[in-house]
Amino acid sequence: MPILSRPALVEHLVRTRIAGDVATPRDNNLSHYRKLANGDPHYWLGLELGDRWTDEQDVLAVMAERCGVNDDPAHRSGQDTIDPDLTVDALDRMAARLRKAAAGKERVLFATGHPGALIDAHSRVAAALRAAGCEIVRIPGGLVADEGYVVQFADVAVFERGASLWHTHSPEPMNAILDALGEDGRPDLVVADHGWAGRAGQRGIDSVGYADCNDPALFIGEAEGTMQVTIPLDDHVLDPRYYEPLTDYLLDASGLL
Repeated sequence: MPILSRPALVEHLVRTRIAGDVATPRDNNLSHYRKLANGDPHYWLGLELGDRWTDEQDVLAVMAERCGVNDDPAHRSGQDTIDPDLTVDALDRMAARLRKAAAGKERVLFATGHPGALIDAHSRVAAALRAAGCEIVRIPGGLVADEGYVVQFADVAVFERGASLWHTHSPEPMNAILDALGEDGRPDLVVADHGWAGRAGQRGIDSVGYADCNDPALFIGEAEGTMQVTIPLDDHVLDPRYYEPLTDYLLDASGLL
C-alpha cells in the first residue's frame, strides 16, 4: 500500500475513529482526570506526579492542548475528541527519535499493555529498527509481576496471565524487566504505552508511547519532560489493521522503510 500523505492520514484517522470523534466518552475522560488529580496511582501510569497535578481543570487544560479533547469544563457527557493533527504531529516527533535510534544503533525495548490492538504496530517498528542495525532488547525469561508473567512475542513485551495476554495499565511489568536487565542491560529507548511507557520514563530512560484521551498521565509526562513523546489516539479501535497506515507513515517519516 502507498504511504498516505498527511491529509490522507488525517482522513483515515477520523474515518476509523483512531482520532476525531472517538469512542471514549467524555464522562469517562473526566473521571480519569479527576482520579489522577486525586492521587490515585493507577492513573499515574508509572509516573510519580507528586502534588503537582491536584486540580482536574489543570489536567483538562493539558489534555485539550496535547490531545485535543474539548476544553470546556462544562462539557460533562457525550462525545469527546482527539485532534488528528496532534496525532500526526506526535508521529513526526516520534519519527525523529526513531531516526536518532537508528543512527546510533541503540538498544530499544518494545512493550504494550494493549496486546489486542497495538502489538503488531510495535512489532513492525521493532523489525524496522533491527534492520537498521539497532539491538532489540530480548527480555529475560521467568519474569513475574502482578500475579502473572512478563513475556515477549514478536519482539514486544506483554503481560500474560491464565494463558491469555492481558490489557494492563500497571507499571510493574516494566519494573520487572528493568530490574532484571540491570544497569548494564538498560535500553537506550523504550517504545510502549500505558504504565510500561510511563515507568520507563520515570526511571530515566527515553520513552515514547501511545495514549488514549482517558489516559492523561503520559501527556503530563511529556509536558514535564519525563516522556519524550506521547501520541494521542484511541488505543483499541475495532480492527487492529486500522493502525497499519499510521505505522507505515511513522516508518516512512523515520527513514526506516
